[in-house]
Amino acid sequence: MRRTLTVAAAAAALLVSAGPLPAAGAGSAAAAPAAVGRWGAHEAESYWTPERMASARPLPPVPPVPGVAPQPPAGPVRIPPVGPLQPFPVALPSPSPTAPATPAVPTPEPAPTPTETSAPEPEPEPAPAPAPAPAPSILPAPAPVRPALPRIPAAGPGVGQDFGGLPVVGRMFLVKGSGSYFCTASVVASPGRNLVISAAHCLLGADTRQVAFVPQYTRAKPRPFGMFPVVRTAAGRSKIWIDQRYRTQGVNRAAALDVAFAQVGPGAKGQRVQDVVGGNRLVTGAGYAHARATLIGHPSTAARPRLCVNRTTKYTSTDARIPGSFLRIACTGYPGGTSGGPFLLRLDGRTGTGDVVGVIGGWKTGGDKSDVSYSSYFGTDIRKLYEKAVAGAKAP
Repeated sequence: MRRTLTVAAAAAALLVSAGPLPAAGAGSAAAAPAAVGRWGAHEAESYWTPERMASARPLPPVPPVPGVAPQPPAGPVRIPPVGPLQPFPVALPSPSPTAPATPAVPTPEPAPTPTETSAPEPEPEPAPAPAPAPAPSILPAPAPVRPALPRIPAAGPGVGQDFGGLPVVGRMFLVKGSGSYFCTASVVASPGRNLVISAAHCLLGADTRQVAFVPQYTRAKPRPFGMFPVVRTAAGRSKIWIDQRYRTQGVNRAAALDVAFAQVGPGAKGQRVQDVVGGNRLVTGAGYAHARATLIGHPSTAARPRLCVNRTTKYTSTDARIPGSFLRIACTGYPGGTSGGPFLLRLDGRTGTGDVVGVIGGWKTGGDKSDVSYSSYFGTDIRKLYEKAVAGAKAP
């Protein structure tokens, strides 16, 4: 489980309904307990000083389910790269404040691989024109982002490069036991404009507390857009949604459900996180094979986040102890700390947002090699979990 190891130790939205995940059963969510007491932006900023954030480490390995032996390391995985990539422009124009947001229209994805089935083509109708295809379920698109965006580096397919980051992606800091830790998280567009998405194994456990999201964290600029604390209930429980099967079955048996949503409160200036940095659109049922996906994560080895672009493929586990099918991408340099980092399609160089179809996690909590990453498939179960988070995180 190299996603949660330190280097020293081995280290609203567009919502498309789809078929179910490989895991069976109806989804459910529960909130992780946190210490009772006020936990707002000022308290979070007082606790998470730049020094404490810099000293935070990736989470230690998640304990395996009792009686389940670890799977031996898999052989090397080679995924054919995509074609040459073009850099985004250095100068990114600021959108007009009065211009209406334009809903994102997904581009056609590649045809399903032989392991997947597709519906037969309908018989032609005698009418002059075919009937229009059913429209996807679309929520309002997020408003354009206004912060200046850094240059997105141009690199070869599958080559990870450190860069200045995107406002919509950042670090999720938390305390477990006596340790300070972090994973990667990103803002997902929602009606309440207050949700972030990460991996479930990052936020699992009754001792998870002092949780806060920091957009576009770098060691040089640790809080460029402030800090957004994960909201607590009156009972002191952090508002985090994880499928209950992931809690009860464990990180291997329920690897196909390694996704978490968390509600964050306003920053020190009273603004909601999506109003400050924008939000990625959640897309479910998009398939496994994508010609061009952008992977962003915060490695434990770097002072800045890392970006990589490559194709994704479908990986189906042959180990009955870790069942399911997952997205897989070959990208160099994604060790511990990158767990929860988004798989993005159609990344817009102007807004710095895209369509999130995965997060680093799933099979072996993201993979046991730093150059190949995995994600749970975003299907019906993840859509239901998102809907439950939206309902539970409605703005007052």
